[in-house]
Amino acid sequence: MYRSHNCGELRASHINTEVTLSGWVQKSRDKGFIVWVDLRDRYGMTQLVFDEERTSKEMMTQAQGLGREFVIQVKGKVIERASKNPNMPTGDIEILVSELTVLNEAQLPPFTIEDETDGGEELRMKYRYLDIRRNPVKNSLIFRHKVTQEVRNYLSKEGFIEVETPYLIKSTPEGARDFVVPSRMNEGQFYALPQSPQTFKQLLMVGGMDKYFQIVKCFRDEDLRADRQPEFTQIDCEMAFIEQEDILNAFEGLTRHLLKEVNGVEVEKFPRMLYDDAMRLYGNDKPDIRFGMEFGELNDVAQHKEFNVFNSAELVVGIAVPGGNSYTRKEIDKLIDWVKRPQVGALGMVYSRCNDDGSFKSSVDKFYDQDDLAKWAQVTGAKPGDLVCVLSGNTNKVRAQLSALRMELAERLGLRDPKTFAPLWVMDFPLLEWDEDTERYHAMHHPFTSPKPGQLELLKTNPGDVKANAYDLVLNGNEIGGGSIRIHDKETQALMFDYLGFTPEEAKAQFGFLMDAFQYGAPPHGGLAFGLDRLVAILGGQETIRDFIAFPKNNNGRDVMIDAPALIDDEQLTELSLKLNLKS
Repeated sequence: MYRSHNCGELRASHINTEVTLSGWVQKSRDKGFIVWVDLRDRYGMTQLVFDEERTSKEMMTQAQGLGREFVIQVKGKVIERASKNPNMPTGDIEILVSELTVLNEAQLPPFTIEDETDGGEELRMKYRYLDIRRNPVKNSLIFRHKVTQEVRNYLSKEGFIEVETPYLIKSTPEGARDFVVPSRMNEGQFYALPQSPQTFKQLLMVGGMDKYFQIVKCFRDEDLRADRQPEFTQIDCEMAFIEQEDILNAFEGLTRHLLKEVNGVEVEKFPRMLYDDAMRLYGNDKPDIRFGMEFGELNDVAQHKEFNVFNSAELVVGIAVPGGNSYTRKEIDKLIDWVKRPQVGALGMVYSRCNDDGSFKSSVDKFYDQDDLAKWAQVTGAKPGDLVCVLSGNTNKVRAQLSALRMELAERLGLRDPKTFAPLWVMDFPLLEWDEDTERYHAMHHPFTSPKPGQLELLKTNPGDVKANAYDLVLNGNEIGGGSIRIHDKETQALMFDYLGFTPEEAKAQFGFLMDAFQYGAPPHGGLAFGLDRLVAILGGQETIRDFIAFPKNNNGRDVMIDAPALIDDEQLTELSLKLNLKS
């Protein structure tokens, strides 16, 4: 056998035990008459020792020739370490090597295999198999394994059945572009990779599998923003014979279980917030409620003066920055520059200092007196010592801008503690949203989401006002899960397709299989899908998902390690009846 023990398990209790270890050379220290080698595997590190008094000359030479990342096997005796290392679990012992075998030599790695490495992200992604040897990435992947095991254990105990659904499916409009796969055996026809198993899990409900889950890959061919992947993993869940409250209770339970078992944190309260309130108070539908800084709408107290910037705005809105009056003018100017960046898009920012003596000093003192500024402080909840930051403009745009500023300020103020967890349900999303380009309504979630009870008739008169029976689970300012109660009867589904602009023929061509299934007794059903990559990252105290994915892609959707996507040869194109029409 290659090893009797791993490199992380030997302790003082093993002294005088003969052992066999295998792993990678982390580093070596050659003093001439003695050589120490740190041997590493997935489990930890053990120090090896070779000295000229107890080691043959040939083996000393061999030990002195070991390079970083050489794969070796050693046999020897566990002895007490003369200079103990309390920072290593194996720091009380070392191995006096009696036999050394080089299993594989290694080139010098392009970056150091250390917790703090000198390799940039793109370089580490190119050599991801080396990056995985580093503790931060290795531990992140082990952490992901622990989370997925807890998910499977919990859902299985709750009566859920794990069912696999196909990857090669039919292309259906679900919001993003599909990745398509040509079919050699069906000339000119294509499969699509699923954006989610949405229709299949609904069909499983029709089939009587009333509690389904699946940890599944999903695919979306969309322009990537930071920290998104073209392929991602969902914990996909569906339940039959339920109402919205059943769904919320079921997955609050799963989230509580994960927080307790993975993080040792007890969370009892899962507040609920209407979508409209989330947008009004925080400017987005996934607010981070670990801290305050709620929006205060200032139209009534800031307009109708002589300041035309506010008078011409659809919305004037501000936040109180705790302790912000301590900011220097230079620091405030940098904040103004920050909101004017193209990524945020504000034209500027007005501010008001809340002095300790109860007075105010504003950048627009010319237009507003002390009574006016006191009202700003009252509406935003500002206290003496705070700073009120105010933006104005189009309602949707200015809310998004102030939301970005709120999160940036919270980061600077240290208010986003990764060890604090604040879950939140956001509910009652709009069912439809208007698209200016196509001049038609689109489903905000997907076409199978049901309207809130009693609002079906409103579709005929004010479709934009209809609320969806939909809900998102937010954790620390990130959407970690979302779902809805589904439409389960053919007539309502046909009506929904009609309002989304599908002709009966188009609806039949795209979703005829689902409509047909509804004729055979579809139960009331609904579900929720967690984004596993994001969930694991947040539970792991991180904002980025890449280190929790074994082989991630970059911001251009490329796998730089295997150089994919790539061209295929003409013979393959001919087999698939494809011809390229590339832009020069």
